[in-house]
Amino acid sequence: MTSEKLKELKERALKVREHIVRLSTGGGCFTGASLSCADLIVFLYSGFLNISKERLDDPTRDYLLLSKGHDVPALYGMFVEIGWMEKSRLDNHLKSNDHIYWHPNRNVPGIEFHSGSLGHLPAVSLGIAMDCKMRGTNNRVIVITGDGELDEGSVWETLHVASAYKMNNFTLVVDRNHFQANMRTEDLIPLEPLEDKFRAFGCEVKRINGHDFEQLEETFFQLPFSNTKPSVIIADTVRGKGLPSIQERADRWFCNFTGDEVDSLLKELHGENETILTSETLIVR
Repeated sequence: MTSEKLKELKERALKVREHIVRLSTGGGCFTGASLSCADLIVFLYSGFLNISKERLDDPTRDYLLLSKGHDVPALYGMFVEIGWMEKSRLDNHLKSNDHIYWHPNRNVPGIEFHSGSLGHLPAVSLGIAMDCKMRGTNNRVIVITGDGELDEGSVWETLHVASAYKMNNFTLVVDRNHFQANMRTEDLIPLEPLEDKFRAFGCEVKRINGHDFEQLEETFFQLPFSNTKPSVIIADTVRGKGLPSIQERADRWFCNFTGDEVDSLLKELHGENETILTSETLIVR
């Protein structure tokens, strides 16, 4: 990856995080998880996926489905940055005059499928991948799940079928931020060793730093990892990435900040101050 491309991706990721923070008021959103997923989404829509604004319905396009639908602020923010959505439309978040709310809605151009009920979209994505195979097209189908979402049995049923049918055009990406809702995954139902579990279900697996654009490029451009197996990418991430005051905090999985708090968090995002958020108060240093 060139230094110019790396700089472009980092700048775009910063702008997407700004959008996420701004959406964290007036009703709030799932801020921490959206921040952990931002770099993945920025990378995928910045030259990897074979899709564009002019061909959102092209049957030969690549597909990205956000199964962890509560991360949709990162997707909205990316759509703004690549010109798929007007920035002013984000002001309609949670309002009755639009479809911009806590989870993806297909009425928003670029959203492939409604999501929010965790565990559903891996199966939907596999169905799309199977249809592509039947039509003889070379589409890549990528579904992003949360790590807590892996508690859903439907995820593993999907992989069982994907392996049986040698679905090498199907890729499952895990946003491994080590939290689900308001507690750590390993304190509720331990997931590790994840690589071994995916391999036991017949998948080819790679594990990377989900915030490292160079690792993302190196890994995604190797897809498919096998000609006879589905691919799995475990992307280790940090919940709340970019905002030290909420990083890896169980109580900040959903945030509804005041306007003043948003302003302070935007400054923190740019390294201009240190923000300390307690359960009730905000302190700026």
